[in-house]
Order: sequence, then C-alpha cells, then structure tokens
Amino acid sequence: MSAISGAAQHYRVRRTPALIAVGALAATTLFTLPQTTQATTAEETVVRAGSVTFVDDGDTATVTLTVEAADGAALAAPVSVGWSTGSGTATADVDYAAVSGTVEFPAGTPSGTQRTFQIATHASDAGETAETVPVTLRSRDAEVSGRPAVVVRAHGLPYLDPRLSTKKRVADLLGRMTLAEKVGQMTQAERANVTSDPAAIAELGLGSVLSGGGSTPAENTPEAWADAIDGFQTQALSTRLQIPLIYGVDSVHGHGNLFGATILPHNIGLGATRDPALVTRAERMVATETRATGIPWTFAPCVCVVRDDRWGRTYESFGEHPALASVLGAAAVAGFQGRDLESNRSVLATAKHFVGDGDTTFGTGEGDYTIDQGITEQSRRHVEKVDLPPYVATLKAGVGSVMPSFSSIDWTDDGLGNPVKMHANRELVTGWLKQKQGFDGFVISDWQGIHQIPPVAADSPTTAQIVTSVNAGIDMFMEPSQFERFHTRLVAAVQDGQVSERRINDAVSRILTAKFELGLFEEPFADRSHADEIGSAQHRAIAREAVAKSQVLLKNNRRALPLDDRDSIYVAGRNADDLGNQAGGWTGTWQGFSGDVTPGTTVLEGIRAAADDVTFSEDASAPTDGADVGVVVVGETPYAEGFGDVGGPEWAWDPADGGVPREEKSMSLQPGDAEVVEKVCAEIRTCVVLVVSGRPQVLTEQLGSIDALVASWLPGTEGAGVADVLFGDRRFTGKLPVSWPRSADDPVVNVGDRDYDPLFPFGWGLTTGKGHHGDQRLTLQDVVLDPADGVPAAASRAIATSEVALLEGRTGVARGILNAALPR
Repeated sequence: MSAISGAAQHYRVRRTPALIAVGALAATTLFTLPQTTQATTAEETVVRAGSVTFVDDGDTATVTLTVEAADGAALAAPVSVGWSTGSGTATADVDYAAVSGTVEFPAGTPSGTQRTFQIATHASDAGETAETVPVTLRSRDAEVSGRPAVVVRAHGLPYLDPRLSTKKRVADLLGRMTLAEKVGQMTQAERANVTSDPAAIAELGLGSVLSGGGSTPAENTPEAWADAIDGFQTQALSTRLQIPLIYGVDSVHGHGNLFGATILPHNIGLGATRDPALVTRAERMVATETRATGIPWTFAPCVCVVRDDRWGRTYESFGEHPALASVLGAAAVAGFQGRDLESNRSVLATAKHFVGDGDTTFGTGEGDYTIDQGITEQSRRHVEKVDLPPYVATLKAGVGSVMPSFSSIDWTDDGLGNPVKMHANRELVTGWLKQKQGFDGFVISDWQGIHQIPPVAADSPTTAQIVTSVNAGIDMFMEPSQFERFHTRLVAAVQDGQVSERRINDAVSRILTAKFELGLFEEPFADRSHADEIGSAQHRAIAREAVAKSQVLLKNNRRALPLDDRDSIYVAGRNADDLGNQAGGWTGTWQGFSGDVTPGTTVLEGIRAAADDVTFSEDASAPTDGADVGVVVVGETPYAEGFGDVGGPEWAWDPADGGVPREEKSMSLQPGDAEVVEKVCAEIRTCVVLVVSGRPQVLTEQLGSIDALVASWLPGTEGAGVADVLFGDRRFTGKLPVSWPRSADDPVVNVGDRDYDPLFPFGWGLTTGKGHHGDQRLTLQDVVLDPADGVPAAASRAIATSEVALLEGRTGVARGILNAALPR
C-alpha cells in the first residue's frame, strides 16, 4: 500500500437518493453539529452526551450525560438539562416507552460529573433489525453537545446466530441488504477523512476504514487507538443491519504507526534469517500488538520477488528468488492469522502486491518514479515461474485477502506496447487468482489504485475506472478521500447494468465472510487484554533474536569478529546511533524519518551495553588514537516506495524534513559514508563496517581496506541484536537474500543469470564460532573469498544454485553442487 496521510482531503458526504434508507437512519443516530443554548453560569459550561447507547431488545438503556466547566472547577450555578425521546425507526409505546425528564447538576458539582437517565424498551416476539430512539436534550444553563440515540440491537435473525455456518450467515445477511448497503461494504475510507465527519460511516454503511502511513489518533497510544476505532465501530453498528467495520493498517514490520510498538527488521532482513519458524513467531507478536489496539487486519506480508534492487520497495521483499519468498511468505501468513482468526492474537493477512511488483522494468515507473509502479515486461512463463509462486504458497497457508499492485503487466508473448494495470487485470485477478487457484478471500485495492487505470481523469475514480476494476475482480476499494464518489458511481453503474448485481454479491459475500471468521459480529469492539504486551520485554526479545539472525557476515579477514569486550572500540558513522535510520520506512510515518522515531535501542547503545571502552564520533572527527577496533555504521536514510527509487524523486514533506529534500537514493555508499569508512579503516588496525540499508550498497572499492563487513539491513528497534553477533553472544548465521552487486552501474544481478558474477552471491554468509561441522557451503566460502575482490564467478554460481536447491527441498542436489565446487 502507499499512503500520504497528510495529502488526503476531507470529502464531506452529501445525501443522494441511493442513500436515503441509510442516511435517514444515520440522521437519527449520529450528531453532526452540537446544539447550543446560552449558559447562565459565569464560566462556559458544556453538557456532553455520547452519540449512541446500545441496548438489547426488552432491556433498559442508560444514557449518560457529563458536565464540564471550562476552567475545570466546580459549577458556580446549577445546570438543568431536559430530555425527551423522539421519533426514529423504533415505534413509541410499541418498541420503547416514550418518556421525558430532567437531569440536575447542582451548584458545586465537580467538573466531569456524570448523571444518567433511562429509557425502557419492549421485547418483541420476532427477530428484527436494529431500531433507533433519538433523544433530544435542552438546557438554558449550559451548552449541550451531542444528539444521543438509543439503538436497540438487531436480534433473532439467522445471520446473528454463531451456531450457524458462516456460509448460511452470509447468505441470510446478503439477502437483507440493499444495493447501497452492499456497495458500502465494498468501500474503504481513511481515518483522517471520517474523524471529522463520523456520520459518513453510517450514511454510506462503510465496510472498512484504514490508517495510512503516519495516520494516527491525536494521542498515539494503544488506548487512544482502541478508543478511536471503537468510535468508528459505534457508527457502523448504529445502522439497521449492524455490520461491523473491519479496520486495516500496514503492520509490515511491526505496528509501525504506533509509538512504542516493537519494530522488526524489514522483510529483507527476515529473508536473511532463513528461519520460517522465527518469522511465524515474530509476526504472531506483531499480530498481538496490532489487534490489541482494535485492528483486526494488516496489509502484509509483501511477497514480492525483487529483481532490481534500485526499486524503492526492495526492503519489503524477502529476497530475489521465489522459493525464499514462498517459504517465508507462508510463514508470515501463519503468524499473522494463527489457527483461529477470532483469537485476540490474530489479524487477517494480505498477500501483496499481486503480481510482479518487484519485477518491473527500470525506466517505466509511474510519474516521477523510475521503477516503482512500473511495467512488468515479461513472458507468461517467466511470471508463472518467478512472480506467482509466493502467492500459491500464501494461498495454501490460507491468506484472507490479496492486494493488487500499482504496476502493470505487458506480456512479451504478444509483443510490448499494451500494458494492463493490475487493478484492471481480469485475466490474473479473476482468472488466475479466483478461478484457477480457488481463492475465496477478498481482493482489496491499493491506495487509490484504480485512479491509475487509463484514461486518467481529474475526477477519479471515474465510472469507467470503477466498472473496469470491479469487473476485473476487485472486491473492496481503498478510496481514502473519494469514498463517497466511489459509492455513488458504483451504485449508479449497477443500476445502469454496467456491473452485475451477481458480481456485487460475490464481492460482498467475500468481505462478510472475513468479518464473520474474525468474530467481529460477536466481538466488534477492541479487545485490549494484550495492550500491556505492546513493546514488552518479551516482544522485544523476539525482535532482538530476529535482528541477530538477520545479520549477514560478508567478510571476516584475520578473524576480526567476534569482538572482544575488553578492547577499546571506536564507533563512527551516521547510522550508529540513529533509531529512525535503522528502522527505515513505514515507521512513525509513511516514509519514516531519521532520529528518535520510537522507543528502542540503537546499534551504538547495544555496543555500549556489551563493552566498557567505547568512543563514538559520528563523522570520525574525534581522534582514533589508542582504539583497538573501529566499527563504522553507514548506509541509507529512510524512504518508502517510489521515493526510494534510485534516481527517483526526493521526499521533503515529513515534519522532520523541514521542507528540505532527502538525499538522492543510490546503490553506492553516500560520499560522506565512504569518507568515514576510509578514514577509520586507514587509522585503526582492525576495521569493521556495518551497512544499515534496505538494499545492498556497492562498496567494491572499499572492500580491500575493510577487515569485517556486515549487511545489517534495517534492524528496527532492537539494535542490541546487532551487538549480540558482533561480540559473539550469538553466531553469525544470516545468508544473503539478494545478490550483492559489484557495480552501481550494473546493479541488476540475480541467481540464475547467464553471466552471474556478483561481489557476494545469493545465499552467501560467513559464520563465527568454532568449526563448520562439515558444512560444505561454509568450507567453500572460506577458500574462495578474495579479501579485495569478493567471490569468483564460478563459486558464486555454485553457492547460489545450491541455496536455491536447498530452499526447494532438494538437499541432495545442494550437497552435490557444493561438493563439486570444493577444491580438490
């Protein structure tokens, strides 16, 4: 998904004939503007009422009023509030007792005091949809804020019976829905655009709300998240059918929008671990932290197969080979969803971005992007062999939703020149995914993804874009600000016969199925019981283990590693003590930012905890005299998606940027980083370099002066995991998930290439500790590595192809390849 939360504009919902049924109900249940009367007290006094009070049929509803003085002091004068029931969808004296009364707040009442009144409902013999009783409030003594309503819950209907099968419940509910209500379920809005106008949720019967990157409640705490989402859910449940919302967020390496969440290494780092059990455990932790804030759905994992590391989303990929993305993608789905989606430790997973997003051609990117959202120019056979296998694996793992890519497919089989946007690709979305593979979950569009379907227009989404994408097989539409336009035009398109109601019913059935399976009809509100585990020591220990296992030791000349904690250690480099840089994009905001983005431990802090004599100089300007070891931590600064493309546009719009564009993205070390490496390695006998980045950084020229080189990727919040392997508390076990190129001028190198000759091959990774215990790969690596020139081409091919065979379960073949490559 891509999201610029600040760019989303509020689009106020207007009523249309298609929305009369839902809109009329919302008008009785939700407040828009507060009623105001002249207060007689000296201070400004407000009496507040909640928008909705739910009650079971036949029970008594308790409505709560809260008095608040502007200065927080006790009331200087009494406040009297009159209340009375009004006319809604419930029938007075049949469904409820029509009553009125007065609530008194005497002088001296403390600010914040609550008073209640009650409205009795009458039990009905038959099942009914929800009914509303609006309540009018009046006061001459204070301002009254809110138009409360009592909602008598729907009851006695088959779709509300958890004893029935999901299929039967979906069929019953679908049969009760109007066209407008069905289309509402297919519509997803962004949090910022419904916060100021919550009536939109009920008026349109919205099926979903999301938080884009950096879109958070005003107070970014677990409690505030749960409160906000429960507020949105209250609006959804005020409608006659009470279909709950499903809230979504990009928990792509942890609940990155939430301050204090545990942040994992990005997928490229997890790919280096080669540990599917760890990936499952780590994503289970992420699911627990996400669901504890009221969110049951994540737009993860990304199972793209990255083929050109100049792509700004390289770090979202598990690696360059489909076998690796398949194994770890399925493991991630298992972690997110668990065995039971109703569990308060489970979230619905999303396999993305379908399909070929990591296989686009450089120079075809959308707009100013050089490669992101570009065109996959490949044969059907290539896509089937390289790009589709991870989706087969995640479908077998039971993934609940799939998100199409912004990119296009242009088959070389029939000649280039006719690309089709994936959001419009019926052949792959309906044909391959739903029909051939039998996918029974739902397909969610990416952020305004259908707006790129040609012809592009100023008033997107146009009817043509909507019709094309719905008929292609998209089920739910991420329309952050244009949700009302989407809803209106899709309703009209169905009425005009451009989209069949059968296609609408299919889409809505898939969405409702997920909601039933998540248990949202029984427990729609946030389960906060695991909120105290967010950022806990236990969760951070999981992330720390993932960090340690993600570190790839590329070179270790003269046994520079592990370090001795008794040595004098000189640490330099801009990424040594910058949590934002080591967390990368999708942390705090969409693009991420340098600095203290969230609580955690930097690499420097991890080193300082492990050794007593540590000197730090970011730019290496402090004297290096007397240091036994130099540790230089360099690499990239945060980015996401197209703004991370090499040669792409430069981001400047986070508050931390102050309007100054970030550095141009490159496959080479930035000049300042190279200078620090050269200085420290020239002055200190033992020089260790860590590369904190979302993709390989070309440092072929510096390789000869470096004693130990480590690919640290983007480790997240637990920098102590890096120190664990540096000092030998854990062995280095990570393997390269992508090939490390020799040249930034020719960076595209993937296992299986005819002229495969990287600096370090796919699957490369040295270890520390005693002996290899007969490991042929490690033995081969020891004898073939040239300290100044990397790995010879023949050895690279042997190591990479054996690694592929191992990932595919062909262990005997892997051993044979390595054995044949060993010197005799």
